[in-house]
Amino acid sequence: MTICFVTTNRGKYEEASKLLRSFGIRVEWVNQECVEIQSDSLEEIAKRSAQEAAQKLKRPVFVEDAGLFIEALGGFPGPYSSYVYKTIGVLGVLKLMEGVENREAYFESVIAFCDLVRGELEAFSGRVYGRISLEPRGSHGFGYDPIFIPSEGNGRTFAEMSTEEKNTLSHRARALRAFASWLRNRRLV
Repeated sequence: MTICFVTTNRGKYEEASKLLRSFGIRVEWVNQECVEIQSDSLEEIAKRSAQEAAQKLKRPVFVEDAGLFIEALGGFPGPYSSYVYKTIGVLGVLKLMEGVENREAYFESVIAFCDLVRGELEAFSGRVYGRISLEPRGSHGFGYDPIFIPSEGNGRTFAEMSTEEKNTLSHRARALRAFASWLRNRRLV
């Protein structure tokens, strides 16, 4: 089975491709911008993006949207994580966290799948809890990976893990596993 993943983020594509391959699912990468509405809901953003991409490409697709939610900042940057990363980056987020003791945070990922022919629009989410580091660490991954320490990661940031290690516990991996299970069951229907 081959499924089309619409994203401009090569890192997301590589993570998804490696994980879904273990389910017998091949991922075709469509390196294309998705329309991204402004919303406080990752699911709403992902679903709208999947619908737009499916209409444009005239075939079933999936997209992914993720956010980093920092407790001490009231959940910021949340669904605005991509914009915040592009404007102030991880160093800017660390600057906002200077002197803050509560460094609890979580990453959430939403995979949205749209097949217009079958009238399907589904969403699958995954979440991983952790904390924000005091400084960037590691050279793997992308985005906020150098400053996010998952609770189950032995004190390492995502950027200090290989893709395979990250795929055992990340928010995206959890959403992708739920999506893969659904896809496999869908094929039986």
